[in-house]
Amino acid sequence: MTAFALSPEQQSFAEEVRRLGAEKLRPLAESGTEGAVNRPLLKEMGALGLLARLFPGVDGGSPSREAAATDLCILRESLASQSTEAETALALQGLGTYPVLQSGQDSQVAKWVPAVAAGDAVAAFALTEPNAGSDAAALELAAEPDSDGWRLTGEKMWISNAPEADFYSVFARTTPEAGSRGVSAFVVPADRAGLSGEHLDLVSPHPIGTLVFDGVRVERDELLGEQDRGFGVAMRTLDLFRPSVGAFAVGMAQAALDAAVAHAQTRVAFGGPLLKQQTVAHTLAEMATRTEASRLLVYAAAAAYDAGERNLAGRAAMAKLFATETAQYVVDSAVQIHGARALRRGHLLEHLYREVRAPRIYEGASEVQRTIIARSLASS
Repeated sequence: MTAFALSPEQQSFAEEVRRLGAEKLRPLAESGTEGAVNRPLLKEMGALGLLARLFPGVDGGSPSREAAATDLCILRESLASQSTEAETALALQGLGTYPVLQSGQDSQVAKWVPAVAAGDAVAAFALTEPNAGSDAAALELAAEPDSDGWRLTGEKMWISNAPEADFYSVFARTTPEAGSRGVSAFVVPADRAGLSGEHLDLVSPHPIGTLVFDGVRVERDELLGEQDRGFGVAMRTLDLFRPSVGAFAVGMAQAALDAAVAHAQTRVAFGGPLLKQQTVAHTLAEMATRTEASRLLVYAAAAAYDAGERNLAGRAAMAKLFATETAQYVVDSAVQIHGARALRRGHLLEHLYREVRAPRIYEGASEVQRTIIARSLASS
């Protein structure tokens, strides 16, 4: 990849993912139950090898500790342009599994990663709490020593795939009043005694819920990384995935743009197609320009991550911020161009209009991204 375009091999991969998304995954996504984990969809994504692309080497029994950020962005943008449900399912599998992959003991990696890659196990990333959202270092879930392990007591909230996941990457406080320096990470099977949860009724096609830990026992080999270093485990995963949230947004923006262009070419009003109306044409031009600018920011940040360049946090934050804000603008503009028909239940844009709002909040709200960018300027 150059600073300006994907390589021919990457373009071919993107085209193949878009084809699979349209032909194989979209029908399964549309037949699923909104607000529930779509296990048939995950199983098909596993059979097609898409989930394995998150974990290089998993098929050979020795998974790499990280996929290329650029590959992750290609996957997410391509899937999002065809099926946001498939994209989100893939992304959540990666987000929930990467703390295990990057920081877990070999026994835990062998237990969970191949099952996720095959579409047989559902993962979840359990960081947020009722009183700790963007300020993740303020989390309160307590991990108290118990023999050669810990017992977890407290609550998690706004957790994607909860309470239906098969395991959770959980972040808990092992040292009180130590901020980010007193957080540890654990992998917790969903069937562990004392762990319960419930769904939250949100505008979301996938489950989001709460988790309650009532003295949940975790073993020494379920610690991810080192004790009191769990905040770094979380940030390592989020740093990798943040540019790809922008890629998800770019995929949605592109789908909305394509729909708006097609509609403007065929819809006749005031004696000609809408595309001949200057206000519509200029709006489409602005939509296209912002979408392409977002794409360049996203892939530049991913390429920088893969190259090990400095100031990655700032670049990733720029990519997520600009792409998610752009997607909101592009989808809203596409709805405006279509008029009332775009708000009918089942219309592509009605679906995108509901989907596009959340990425401006999760994995660091837009305001948090601006703070990260400002800090990166001060340290550069």
